[in-house]
Amino acid sequence: GPAARTAASEPPAPAPPKPDPPYVVAAKQRRKVPFWAMATLSLMPVWGFMYVRALTEGGEVAGGPIGEGAEVYANCASCHGGAGGGGVGYAFSEGEVLQTFPQIEDQIRYVYYGTERYNLDGVEIYGNPEREGGPHITGAQGVMPAFGGSLTDEEIVAVICHERYTLGGADPTSEEYEAEFEAWCAEGAPVFEEIATGALLLESADAVEPFDINGEPFFVSPIGPVPIPGTAPGGAIGGAGQPTSLGGNDEGSG
Repeated sequence: GPAARTAASEPPAPAPPKPDPPYVVAAKQRRKVPFWAMATLSLMPVWGFMYVRALTEGGEVAGGPIGEGAEVYANCASCHGGAGGGGVGYAFSEGEVLQTFPQIEDQIRYVYYGTERYNLDGVEIYGNPEREGGPHITGAQGVMPAFGGSLTDEEIVAVICHERYTLGGADPTSEEYEAEFEAWCAEGAPVFEEIATGALLLESADAVEPFDINGEPFFVSPIGPVPIPGTAPGGAIGGAGQPTSLGGNDEGSG
């Protein structure tokens, strides 16, 4: 008779699935974003771009030397703080820089020559010797780099305008600062324009003809080729023989 039929062999059982890698498990466990939120989230990069752009364009509101100085201030922010609140270097904000440098020329001179040159020339007090709380002593808080040469004369004056009027809070409409602002830091300021064109050099010791500011003579002290001690409010230019106080508009003062 016919041979007996043998039972068909059973197919091999399928191998168990491999476990998901940890990063896949984490992805599966992560909460899903609701569909209704997708439209809002899709706009976030656009709003983020607009927000950052608004922040970076804020400095463009100010024009002239102050607007230019806001860009140059990137060289100073690491020591003095982005808003002038201080750090390794002294603060500028809340009028601090104005207490140290009531005369803009003293501030320009210190930024131009820096701590090492002041020390080398034996100048101990670079700002207001009558400063409330005591004068700032050269080198007492960090080392101020000499920016003469690494920045142009125009850039040095511009950043100092920014430090005094934007960060320091000097009021350009006040009796104390109006003439200084119009001469040095306003759009079209005549002293700044002469510096920007090279007609007036910071290192020059030559006497500077007075500028006409609002119908009054405005005298400017040469920054000069060497550091000199700072002056108190209303003090004489460079300490000797000059017709007026630093940055003053009163021909008989000093």
